[in-house]
Amino acid sequence: MSDKYAVLGNPVKHSISPQIHAEFARQTGQDISYEKLEVPLDGFAEFIASLHKKGYKGMNVTLPFKEQAFQLSESLSAAAEHAGAVNTLIRTPTGWRGDNTDGVGLVRDLTKNLSIKLKQKKILILGAGGAVRGVLEPILREGPEHIHIANRTAEKAIALAEKFKQLGTVIGTGLDGSFEDPYDLIINGTAASIKGIVPTIPDGLLKPDGAAYDMFYAKEPTAFVEWAKQQGAAIATDGFGMLIEQAAESFYLWRLKRPDTKKLLNQFLTN
Repeated sequence: MSDKYAVLGNPVKHSISPQIHAEFARQTGQDISYEKLEVPLDGFAEFIASLHKKGYKGMNVTLPFKEQAFQLSESLSAAAEHAGAVNTLIRTPTGWRGDNTDGVGLVRDLTKNLSIKLKQKKILILGAGGAVRGVLEPILREGPEHIHIANRTAEKAIALAEKFKQLGTVIGTGLDGSFEDPYDLIINGTAASIKGIVPTIPDGLLKPDGAAYDMFYAKEPTAFVEWAKQQGAAIATDGFGMLIEQAAESFYLWRLKRPDTKKLLNQFLTN
């Protein structure tokens, strides 16, 4: 019988994780099944307990359950502790170990797939929610000159910068705060792209040869990606590569096999 895995969310119909993991399993010769399961908004704890009883080996967790998965994990990786959220659950004899692969996925897409260097670069990150919190530690490990977190609520950005200051130079302001430098890289970690809008930031923040990255992904270029192109970005892309890379890291945590993500990215891009 195939080992069982799933992605948990609400809503989850849009997820392409089953196709991604099916290809990873084919590449690596793993006998698994992977499905998408919509979890009742008020029943996450009971749901993952039932999956444990049914023998599931692991799950990916998406909105809005990442913080609940963090709270319900019996142990946590360092990445999950830094993020304060869990997107990957790994079966233990008595429950689930929580991990977070979002940051690793983002950094791999930026540095490996897009060949964007982060060391000694000036980086602006828009937003201060769970998505941003989950990627700060891996980005800081790359050694940027500094990270500027700008958020609609300045206090939230300042608090997040304070939390991560031991890992590097991080400042926090509001979206209307002081932008002192043009940036090598601007990352959109807000929910603005879901609404089809761009965060309210001034023009001229991106260096002429700079890059822009939207953590949200869609079939068509997002409003932020279009804005970045108008700003003259050398690279302007969404988070589809991050999706593939974070999934690959989850797959590795479950199966100890590392799939070929570039091959899969090329397959999706040419279809």
